[in-house]
Order: sequence, then C-alpha cells, then structure tokens
Amino acid sequence: MTIPPEAERLLESEPLMAHLGTSVDDRPHVAPVWYRYADDDTVEIVTTGRKLANVRDNPRVALSVQADDAGQTRWMVTLLGTATVVDDEDEATDARRRINEKYGAESEAYAENTLVRIDVGSASYQTY
Repeated sequence: MTIPPEAERLLESEPLMAHLGTSVDDRPHVAPVWYRYADDDTVEIVTTGRKLANVRDNPRVALSVQADDAGQTRWMVTLLGTATVVDDEDEATDARRRINEKYGAESEAYAENTLVRIDVGSASYQTY
C-alpha cells in the first residue's frame, strides 16, 4: 500500500494529535497519541497502558489525524493497518526521541512508553 503523496504531506505538516482506534472482544477503544510518519507507509507511536494491551491482543488498528481552525476542519487522514509491538529498547529509545522532538518534549520524556509500529494497509484523506 502506498499512502498518497498529499496524505503524506498532511501527516508530516504539523505536530497534531492522532486518535488511535483499537478493539478487543468487539469493544472499541479510541485514545489520543503522538505519532510520527516514517516515510515507508509506517507510523510510529510510543504508548503504554490499555492502548498497548489492546494492540498486543489485536494488532488491527485505525489512526485518525485531523487539522482544524476554530472547529472548522481543514483536512483529515485516516489510516488502517497492522500494529507491531517492538520490544527492543534501543529502537524504542530512538523512536521516543524522534516523536518527542516533533512535539517539543524532552528527548528522554515518556521513557516508560513502548514502541508500536503501524504498517499502513489503506489510507484515505480529505481536504476542505
């Protein structure tokens, strides 16, 4: 799957919150996450808690990113994919540094979070 170039540009354009959708036992769970698009149809997030547990139980996920101005949507991108928990601490440290840098956090922040890579299977986007 190739993410359309315009959707890639939108994903990389500004540090916005994404919403990660997971599902376990037919019970959906949506939560905000920081993310980084990794140029190869892969998205990195670092997370913990229920989101991480859900991904371990069911790797099928959705990620939605939207930019607004005063409640008026400018654009949105929705990604569907398969998540993989990466338990390698060196890789997680590098990913946390990249993501924290994008959002202006200290590079060592959120050291308890685990790296999750999402291989994108399909993408849709809309500009307004």
